[in-house]
Amino acid sequence: MSGDADARDRKRRRVRVFQRYVLNPPAKAAIWLGVVPRHALLETTGRVSGKPRRVPVGVSVEGDTVWIVSEHGRGAAYVRNLEAEPSVRLRMGGRWRTGRATIVDDDDPEARLDSGRWFLGHVSTVRRVGTDLTSIRIDLDRS
Repeated sequence: MSGDADARDRKRRRVRVFQRYVLNPPAKAAIWLGVVPRHALLETTGRVSGKPRRVPVGVSVEGDTVWIVSEHGRGAAYVRNLEAEPSVRLRMGGRWRTGRATIVDDDDPEARLDSGRWFLGHVSTVRRVGTDLTSIRIDLDRS
């Protein structure tokens, strides 16, 4: 592994620990209650366990399409889960929606962050802590 790859891996591990144990627990509760705009609770199916896995994510909604920019790309556990099973649920605004996720490799995640409607501060945080920005498109089922 090159020096840059080592540094990126260390950064990803530090960010993951901070998010998992410090940031995500209160964020999950706030999103569950519907008090955090432009964020959702993304539920994927664990690729090994088959159990539901939930992670808070920033979203940009365009009609029945939801965009997520993953900070760690295919290195994020939720991205690996949706690669194995693209059917997902999103809790936004206090209710669940179902959909199908697609990793969009030919999308420019930087441009996506510039063009979407994201929560204040989300874009700068994603850029600051991200190691491999990747766009994810979720097409919501009609409800």
